[in-house]
Amino acid sequence: MGLLFLPYTGMVLGFTVIGAMLATSILWERVAAILLIYFFGLGIAAHALDAIGGKGVKPWGQHFSKKQLWVVAITGLTVSYTIGIYYILTAAPNLLGIAVLEGFFVFAYNLELFGGKFHTDTWFSVSWGVLPTLAGFVIQTNRLSLSSLAISGAMGLISLVEINASRPYKEIKRRGGTDSLPYYETILKSVSLGVILLACGMVLWRLPG
Repeated sequence: MGLLFLPYTGMVLGFTVIGAMLATSILWERVAAILLIYFFGLGIAAHALDAIGGKGVKPWGQHFSKKQLWVVAITGLTVSYTIGIYYILTAAPNLLGIAVLEGFFVFAYNLELFGGKFHTDTWFSVSWGVLPTLAGFVIQTNRLSLSSLAISGAMGLISLVEINASRPYKEIKRRGGTDSLPYYETILKSVSLGVILLACGMVLWRLPG
């Protein structure tokens, strides 16, 4: 459960749903597909790679060996890209561009490659805020639109708020401090739950009947 970072994973899955709900007509099996793609690609694989490449203390401690984490990461990416490639070949070839970018970021960000050049808040907001929202829209429509770009930018800014609150929160917890912990915890819970509720609300809005 610690490895999955469920509140944050739920937020990113919410981004994909929000993007999908912007389409004129909704193909619900593609909504499920993009949820599975990001659950396995981010929720499982990216967090396993973060445990390998990250330098901080992880909430699950030393429970997983590096070999186990690589198996988890590769398995998650295999499932994610198998689903993604199917839709690229059969319905949404423009999803390929997002798949390539996310494939780069999942290693460059989480393993802190290139001297950590891409392990920044800005690239975090792009890779796990902007791109998931666009992916949800593109898998439905095989195109981009001004509205999808604008909403994706907004979701990127929301993820920027999350990561900027997350870093001091983790540092305070690591030091055993308590003074500012409730403040940052409230921000993190509000951001993640707010995105999830927005996604659920948009689904209810777009449901037939």
